[in-house]
Amino acid sequence: MSKIGFTIGKFAPLHKGHQYLIETAIKEMDEVYVVVYETDVIDIPAEQRADWIKKLYPNVNVIIAKNPPSQYGMDEESVKIQTDYLKKVIGDVKGTHFYSSEEYGKFVARDLNVENRTVDFKREYVPISATKVRDNIDEYSSYMNKIVYDDLKRRGE
Repeated sequence: MSKIGFTIGKFAPLHKGHQYLIETAIKEMDEVYVVVYETDVIDIPAEQRADWIKKLYPNVNVIIAKNPPSQYGMDEESVKIQTDYLKKVIGDVKGTHFYSSEEYGKFVARDLNVENRTVDFKREYVPISATKVRDNIDEYSSYMNKIVYDDLKRRGE
């Protein structure tokens, strides 16, 4: 049986923590899907953020999640809203493992009936967050691939 892993995120912007997560999935799985959510936390369309992933990982399947629900949280109602949405987005993809560095990973894995694979939850291997990067892209440029950094600079982020 093929091992199919997937992860979700805004990748706003894509940084080395995200890359570590994706690369871990690539090493462990036969096939990997990355779901890129639309968001307004950064002024870069999901298509462009998905393109970064496609350029860096051409063998990864990228899905863009349009119009995601606005309700987030760790309560059962919010989790159900998000996982029901994710089920629609991934459609017929029959994953076996869900990769994340977040608390919600265990709920997504439970609701999709796949194995939960947590990677660098404490941010020990790659101590960065997208919020920090957005706050100062020059200070945290070493945490981004040149493709991402150059694109952010070109866009005036």
